[in-house]
Amino acid sequence: MERKWWTLVAVSLAIFMLLLDITVVNVALPDIQHDLHSSFQDLQWVVDAYALTLAAFLLTSGSLGDQIGRRTIFIWGLVVFTLSSAVCGLSSTPLMLNLARGVQGVGGAMMFATALALIAGAFEGRERAQAFGIYGAVTGAAVAVGPLIGGIITSAIGWQWIFYVNVPIGIAAVIVSLRRVDETRDPHPGGIDWPGFVTFSASLFMLVFALVRGNDSGWGSTKIILLLVGAVVSMALFVLIEWRRRHPMFDLTLFARHSFTGANIVAFAISASIFSMFLYLTLYIQDVLGYSPLQAGLRFLPITLLSFAVAPLAGRLIVKVAPQILLGGGLVLIAVGLLLMTQIDATSGWTVLIPGFVIAGAGIGLVNPPLAATAIGVVAPEKSGMASGINSTFRQVGIATGIAALGALFQHRVAEEATSSLTASGHGAAVARAAHGNVGSALQSGNVRALAAHLPVPARQALESAYHSAFTAGLTEILLVATAIAFAGAICAFALIRRSDFQAGSHHEAPAEVAPAGAAA
Repeated sequence: MERKWWTLVAVSLAIFMLLLDITVVNVALPDIQHDLHSSFQDLQWVVDAYALTLAAFLLTSGSLGDQIGRRTIFIWGLVVFTLSSAVCGLSSTPLMLNLARGVQGVGGAMMFATALALIAGAFEGRERAQAFGIYGAVTGAAVAVGPLIGGIITSAIGWQWIFYVNVPIGIAAVIVSLRRVDETRDPHPGGIDWPGFVTFSASLFMLVFALVRGNDSGWGSTKIILLLVGAVVSMALFVLIEWRRRHPMFDLTLFARHSFTGANIVAFAISASIFSMFLYLTLYIQDVLGYSPLQAGLRFLPITLLSFAVAPLAGRLIVKVAPQILLGGGLVLIAVGLLLMTQIDATSGWTVLIPGFVIAGAGIGLVNPPLAATAIGVVAPEKSGMASGINSTFRQVGIATGIAALGALFQHRVAEEATSSLTASGHGAAVARAAHGNVGSALQSGNVRALAAHLPVPARQALESAYHSAFTAGLTEILLVATAIAFAGAICAFALIRRSDFQAGSHHEAPAEVAPAGAAA
């Protein structure tokens, strides 16, 4: 087999592993919570630690690849991701797991930032289009089967193996890359934007940390206010640095094109809405409805399979239908699907979610291919790498901030509703004693099982009933917020994106460079 096809094999293996690891983690979260005695905030960080470092290092990794070699950065990314995956599986505390997840995100950024460039450098003409099509199919399949594979692994041999499985895949990809992948680099690299990297990363971390800790520390506390102010100041410094830098990693002039701005708003909106909701929907299906990880994975198939099935159709429609129709229409479908999911109540079964899953899944499949094509199609060809990196960054920022913001609303509503229900039932005092006087904090931690174990049967039943009702009420509230985010993104897509902004020839080339269907997940 020719070296160029080995390049495609290595890249596809790596990205399959990267995306599979994102989707399988969601199904394993309840088991992780139980085994490591994790709080609800710990579970948020399992996802957010990865998304934050992936977003922060993505553009910098691309610059490093241009400067010292894309194959070199890709291989180092594989090594970092594989080793940190092993540490994730060995984790005995939530802190150890979340730190390892953060390192995983660094490795993921190094792979993700160089993957498409390696394929583009190895192939030309029609073969390049074919290679990108295979790449998209492989990664789309990883997203589609992720929840099911995660459920099978977690139920059969334990959540640790969703990380251990990366080790042999990573080793195989490293061997293939070392032996069969050619090195490429930019002959005129612009250098690494370290000031931009530091200010951008600091701003994201402070914002997410404030959102996650706000309920416990108090939104008016000095710590939270300082974190929020620090996030704003760091982001302002980042914008100033990028504006004045000769070779910025985040070229602000690209946003002069309304379509580019619209594409990145869409990337943020889809991630902050439906993809952020996967964490809370998983907890609902397993913790409230009582399904096993495998059973939960099966119940997510309507949304993942629909997104996988619709994506090729959307890819073919790119050259025939205006991009704002596909992107805006897809987000409208996502908003409708999320709105339909609000029909749940404390007595609902999982089938109530099916109509919303089907419509939202179709919306995801409709958005992803034209989103990638739009992000790179409306800028000059020499800026396409940066444009793709910025779009992927907006996706990851949407995930990180969406999970944190929705989680803050969710925790507050659950604690408020459950405390009120317990007081009305007459068992509030017993639960308060078991919680050492702070029922709200105990409920916000998400560790209700441990609290219930110390209660007599009547109080335990009252707590479980109150928690299930409060969980459903909180889930409904954040589903409405996610609906609003998706709908706002749709409005921006219709208003900002226009076909006239596309570069000459990009309409026919764009479908070949479609991002994976679940790149944001």
